[in-house]
Amino acid sequence: MPTWGEILQELNQGYPQYQSTIFDIVRRKYLVRLANHSRRNCILYATNFMQPGKDPHGVSINDEDIQGLMEVIHGLTGQKLDLILHSPGGSPEAAAAIVSYLRSKFSDIRVIIPHEAMSAATMICCASNRIVMGRHSFIGPIDPQFILQTQFGMMSVPAQAILDQFEKAQEECKDPQKMGAWLPILSQYGPALLVQSQNAIDLSKKYVLEWLEKYMFSGVADGAKARAISESLSDHTRFKSHGHHINRDEARRIGLVVDDLESDQVLQDLVLSVYHSTTHTFSGTPAIKIIENQNGRAFVKIQAMPAQIVQQPPPQQQPSQPPQPAPQPPAPSLP
Repeated sequence: MPTWGEILQELNQGYPQYQSTIFDIVRRKYLVRLANHSRRNCILYATNFMQPGKDPHGVSINDEDIQGLMEVIHGLTGQKLDLILHSPGGSPEAAAAIVSYLRSKFSDIRVIIPHEAMSAATMICCASNRIVMGRHSFIGPIDPQFILQTQFGMMSVPAQAILDQFEKAQEECKDPQKMGAWLPILSQYGPALLVQSQNAIDLSKKYVLEWLEKYMFSGVADGAKARAISESLSDHTRFKSHGHHINRDEARRIGLVVDDLESDQVLQDLVLSVYHSTTHTFSGTPAIKIIENQNGRAFVKIQAMPAQIVQQPPPQQQPSQPPQPAPQPPAPSLP
């Protein structure tokens, strides 16, 4: 049975514009070298969330990612996986589906963070056996985000921020003079959003606690350490911001098992080469999400570029010429 990628190749036959670009060739070269060095399967999961104007849903962790992972895991052998993860986060439920699928395939998972793995991506880190971080690597709090349609367009909004905003609105609306300022803000949210926000936060904590106990701290009988980490990562009063960057020293203080990327210089060079070539891909192509393995199997999400209307200058007028007489037909010849 052909895979998703093989069907795509069949569809694209005869269309060279869909074949590999130089960006793909360079990125895949370093993925191969990384897998050869570590002697582990290697999967890149990266999204173009650091450039403005990208579709929030397209760059977030979502259920479509399972299709991408199915494509890149097909044909891989062995129980060891290095997952290079660069993501702003997304759906906790989708993260749980990803963890379930990855863990059905691999017993030893190492998550490598070349720059940022925030929110639901941090949750995926907590389902690994260990995390590899450099001095420039960060994870984040695990309170989930909602992608909402607002008067300013689609926005990714932290669940905890929604709860905090409603709590602040309740307090300030006791003053009737302030109620008018709050009505346009509160009207953007549906009536069930408060309950959904709290449930999403509770669900994230539950997932992380279970994964830590089962994987990172599988040999620890007492689940107190896993519970403390779950509570710490979801503590909004501690971090104040959903976008707070947790470096590796702070991650260790929280209790996570973290290895230094710099401890293996070759590994560091190869990981950063994969990351840099990926960012160049994002800058030079419409790609906004890449899921790819060391064998060149890839699932690439493209953001369609909006059509642009360009005003053309008026045609240059020629110097006026006196009108020329119309050509006359030749006179008929006499017999």
